[in-house]
Amino acid sequence: MALTGRLGLLAALGALVPILLPSWWTLFGLWAVLVLGVAADLALAGNVRALRLHRDGDTNVRLGEAARVALIVENLGRRRVKAVVRDVWPPSAGVTPRTVTVDVPAGERRRADFTLVPVRRGDRRAVTVTIRSAGPLGLAARQLSRPAPWTVRVLPAFPSRRHLPAKLSKLRQLTGQNVALVRGQGTEFDSLREYVDGDDVRSIDWRATARRADVVVRTWRPERDRRLLLVLDTGRTSAGRVGDIPRLDCSMDAALLLGALASRAGDRVDLLAYDRRVRARVEGASRTDLLPAMVQALAPLEPELIECDAAGMVSTLMARVRQRCLIVLLTELNTAALEEGLLPLLPQLTARHLVVLAAVGDPRVGEMAAARGDLAAVYDAAAAERARAERRRLTAELRAHGVEVVDAPPDEIAPALADAYLALKAAGRL
Repeated sequence: MALTGRLGLLAALGALVPILLPSWWTLFGLWAVLVLGVAADLALAGNVRALRLHRDGDTNVRLGEAARVALIVENLGRRRVKAVVRDVWPPSAGVTPRTVTVDVPAGERRRADFTLVPVRRGDRRAVTVTIRSAGPLGLAARQLSRPAPWTVRVLPAFPSRRHLPAKLSKLRQLTGQNVALVRGQGTEFDSLREYVDGDDVRSIDWRATARRADVVVRTWRPERDRRLLLVLDTGRTSAGRVGDIPRLDCSMDAALLLGALASRAGDRVDLLAYDRRVRARVEGASRTDLLPAMVQALAPLEPELIECDAAGMVSTLMARVRQRCLIVLLTELNTAALEEGLLPLLPQLTARHLVVLAAVGDPRVGEMAAARGDLAAVYDAAAAERARAERRRLTAELRAHGVEVVDAPPDEIAPALADAYLALKAAGRL
């Protein structure tokens, strides 16, 4: 049972009666009328316990987009029920409207539609549904809260997908109609053609040249069916925010673009998220299933406020990948974390695999380094410049270990990593 605001107003007026009309019989009669009115209202209000709730609608939505979820109210009772329904979700689900009014005749159903515009990734679950049916006098109402389970998985936004057509065009020039002249590990012989100025002399086919009057060179094309392993660091450094975006979300966006590009290139792509244990993985997915599998695996992933176990990560990678492959590690260029953890273990990886480290830079550091407004800004600029110098030193040290480093701001990290992959493929290093 729930009392309404109208009843509260009448009760307040009833409290003034003894002052205006100081008669106990008058007071008793007024309260008796109120009690009878409440009882009559409760008797005439719709039976909310006879209602059954069902769900329908979207189960997946991309972050920033709208999902539609319907609540179907079925009346199994004998009387019409007119009620106000509130569908309760977590605040991050962004549900509108807050309440709807339904009028359900006996034995029928009514549908109430709600719109969700989530502001965070992950699974958003309905909490409860509260139904209130007021009587005709509006003095009291029947109210009931009951669960109506439904889950909407909020997928990564993947804003870098707008770069995919341009990267695929570069890939077609590399592996398709326009065959690139490249040499190195991981290339396939394609055809012979005449030598032109600028060609690598190491590509000259001397046997074919001896049979002709012109110098002939071999053309090569990058091999397909190479293996690519994307590794996301989900430790404490991934929880840092760059602007309004967590570093982990930027890394996810870069991983999705690179995975889509590499799968179109005919390479096998696997995904691993790790801090002190494997948090998510995608292995053996086909070209058509790769991107949906990655999106579903990454959607509920959240940073863990613990230090990443570099030794455990390296041993996991060495155990899972025995043949040479490209390992792309998406982490942060944190001096303390890398020097104490990953850096001493890099020779184990680089001896067998090609390693690329991709890190999201903070553009705010560059803005601070350029500021000179007052004394505080000068101190901030000095601290920012020192941080940039440490980052450059760490990058040089990683490259000395044979690691390719991609360091770019949030809006550039995904296309920069894709370009690095295409450059390695064009150079035949895969």
